[in-house]
Amino acid sequence: MKLIRNYLYNASYQVLILITPLITVPYVARVLGPNGVGIYSYTNSIITYFVLIGTLGITVYGNQQVAFHRDDIFERSKTFWEIEILQAVNVAIVFLFFGGFMVLDHRYRLFMIFQAFQLLAGAFDVSWFFMGIEDFKKTVFRNTLVKLATLASIFIFVKSRSDLGLYILILALSQLLGNFTLWPYLKNNVVFVKPRKLNVWKHYVPALMLFVPQAANLVYQQVNKTMLGNLDSVSSVAYFDYADKLIKTVLAVVTATGIVMLPHMANLYVKGKLEEIRHYLYKSFEFVSFIAIPLMFGISGIATALAPWYFGRDFTVSGLLLIIESPVIILIGWSNVIGQQYMMPTKQIPAYTKSVILGAIVNIVFNIPLIMWLGAVGAPIATVAAELAVTIYQLVSVRKQLTIKYLFTDLGKYLIAGVVMFFGVYFLNITMNISVLSLLAQITEGVLIYSGILLILQPNLVLEGKDMLLKKFSK
Repeated sequence: MKLIRNYLYNASYQVLILITPLITVPYVARVLGPNGVGIYSYTNSIITYFVLIGTLGITVYGNQQVAFHRDDIFERSKTFWEIEILQAVNVAIVFLFFGGFMVLDHRYRLFMIFQAFQLLAGAFDVSWFFMGIEDFKKTVFRNTLVKLATLASIFIFVKSRSDLGLYILILALSQLLGNFTLWPYLKNNVVFVKPRKLNVWKHYVPALMLFVPQAANLVYQQVNKTMLGNLDSVSSVAYFDYADKLIKTVLAVVTATGIVMLPHMANLYVKGKLEEIRHYLYKSFEFVSFIAIPLMFGISGIATALAPWYFGRDFTVSGLLLIIESPVIILIGWSNVIGQQYMMPTKQIPAYTKSVILGAIVNIVFNIPLIMWLGAVGAPIATVAAELAVTIYQLVSVRKQLTIKYLFTDLGKYLIAGVVMFFGVYFLNITMNISVLSLLAQITEGVLIYSGILLILQPNLVLEGKDMLLKKFSK
């Protein structure tokens, strides 16, 4: 029950992080236009590289290490202070390199300075600690207030294309404020540890090992925008970025299981409960398939009408990009289960790192010719190819440790339900005038079709859900 509750908290939090810009998208797209949105997306992709180097893979590493020492408050506190000091020092060093970059690259300098507050925010990010102790409630409710304040600020202060810098500054400062608001909750979970008992640098190499896959992962998440900005135009960056934002919002619901399950799996691994780990893994993989498949087909079904209505007519091409990129919802969901929920907690970091590096290489190799040939359309094709490579490599890596057929036991049933749902939703999409009501009608129809077919096909997850309900109401 705790895992389900944490999943719901984390899914809410991840959606909240991504949904904040999405709520403002129709407004910002029209106020700033494709060029302004493109400049924001391009500069944001650059600062994200510095943030990743500064935080050094600590989000995942810190989560894992705190989970290992969750039941010992002194060791837990000692681990927290060591990792947080390492993070702050590393961010300070990276700030020096960022200053050097600003001297060499004069494009969009003022906007890059505003984006730099995200790097400062990285020094004070302690969300990994609360994930490690499996306390997701605090992060959700505390950051909800910050996100709501951000939304209000954008609608109040961003009024014209000349307000691009203010828009960037609002988003960057909200991240910094959000990180600060978690610190008051530490006093009940962390005790003071004398500095002489701290060994900060012992964490550097292990964190660096986790940094490599995260860096590679970032490459094929951000390199599309960077390469579009250099090989095509900032407007193409905007078209792809808005499609990608919508996909990532949907993905937040799917991948929330990974953040919740990682500390739980790490704790089971320390206790030597390998069979229990495999049991949870099979269930988690099926749950991800159950959630990801209708989300992929659903967003594909409404994409062509949704994009121009939601983003504005200038962003019509984003609808095609949504359809092309939608398979990554399933692929990333699967690789999240295998990679973050199994390979990382069981200390198979080298194999996980290779899978992510392979994805980065595939993305770059595909991006160059596809962007030059197809422009914005080439970027999502390269993204799908990269995610497919990652997923296949990870499945091959664990084939002798897991029974692969158990992962895909009811996949056919979910695909059948998803395909039928797609045609039902797409028919409404092309015959109805797009509006809030018609969109709700399409979503409702999709849910009913998918649920109805699964009730007929009876996959294991549905049978278990029915059994749980029967037991609950029979008491």
